[in-house]
Amino acid sequence: MNGQFIHRAIFIRGLVLIFALAFHMTAAADVLFINDATVHTMSSTGVLQDGDILIRDGRIIAVGTGLIPPDEALVIEARGRPVTPGFFAGITALGLDEISAVDSSVDNGLSIDGMRPEFDITTAYNPHSTAIPVTRIEGYTWTMLGASRAGSIIAGQGKGASLDGSYEPFVGNSVLFIDVGGDASGQSSGSRAAQWMLLEQAMTESSEELSWSPSPLLTVAGRKALAEFKSGGIVVFNADRASDILQVIEFTQRHGLRTVISGATEAWMVADQLAEAGIPVLINALSNLPSSFDKLGARLDNAAQLNQAGVTLAFYGTGTHQARKLRQVAGNAVANGLPYEAGLAAMTISPAVIFALGDDHGSIEPNSIADLVIWSGDPLEVTAAADQVIIAGKPVEMVSRQTLLRDRYLPEETDLPRAYIKPSGTN
Repeated sequence: MNGQFIHRAIFIRGLVLIFALAFHMTAAADVLFINDATVHTMSSTGVLQDGDILIRDGRIIAVGTGLIPPDEALVIEARGRPVTPGFFAGITALGLDEISAVDSSVDNGLSIDGMRPEFDITTAYNPHSTAIPVTRIEGYTWTMLGASRAGSIIAGQGKGASLDGSYEPFVGNSVLFIDVGGDASGQSSGSRAAQWMLLEQAMTESSEELSWSPSPLLTVAGRKALAEFKSGGIVVFNADRASDILQVIEFTQRHGLRTVISGATEAWMVADQLAEAGIPVLINALSNLPSSFDKLGARLDNAAQLNQAGVTLAFYGTGTHQARKLRQVAGNAVANGLPYEAGLAAMTISPAVIFALGDDHGSIEPNSIADLVIWSGDPLEVTAAADQVIIAGKPVEMVSRQTLLRDRYLPEETDLPRAYIKPSGTN
């Protein structure tokens, strides 16, 4: 990508930002109109060329071609650029992990021994974390807040969270996180088999039939919490080895759980079993090296093989502070055989379905939540950027700590547009 292209991309990005800020600073009705876009609807409509999107009060009212914008609408000229639903940032600790090396700023893990499925990390969420806007302006509108294993193979509960910067960002229902396999052996006396023994005991303790246990694993609150997930709640098992994945499938079927598998490095080996069981997976498509004995079967076309077998998949694995790079993971999966639209689906509609956010998330259709991104080019290419992110119908300020630092030290003589800095005293 040459310098002229970079200048043009940044200039266009600046123009869209001006439109967005004008929208923020007026008292007009919440009506937005995106004109002349390449719309990846992630629905049965497919891709609309020369597409228009009408948004009112945070929801999409109409999608089509040749639509007429209402007089009160703020019009953004897409000029053919791609528009997608907002991207999924993966399983992260955004808003819970400010500086990983400073323990007091990390709130997504419980270090005490014992299983505590009642541990809920969402109560520590901080919408002012600097990592949130860094991720948001790169095209990501939501994440799954994941509890981190520390003292137990049952890490605790998390939830989907919009990256809108609000104090009540949560979407969907609570999700329970469980870690099995080699990495979790330290929490099960060094034995992989002991993990399943302990989980079976925990499931037994959470049943109504067992009123008392001489040496319980769970607290009273823990028993109640685990029982709720046995009644249809989503449980994410982190497992990489194919044999562990099969154990997860068997455990899921035995207890009637609604299971998602994260990690899944060797999932391609058991893709047919996953598809038959209807269990979706979250993978890091760049996990292609045997970095542990659980990942000896790592390969770059894991996503392609899972998709071909009919397994619903999404991407994760770049962590909290690098979550903005997740679309590169999707791009590499496409480069290794995953169909392009399946790659986009794994960043948009598929995670919304996997985590049961509802029919109004993850696609560009009438009545959907207007979480959208206008891209400078192909969103799965590293040369493209998010020109404008829209969350619940509101164009967000494309500003983060990183852009402010860039502007602070950018030479004054440059002709590149500088980021907007809100006047003192404004919201």
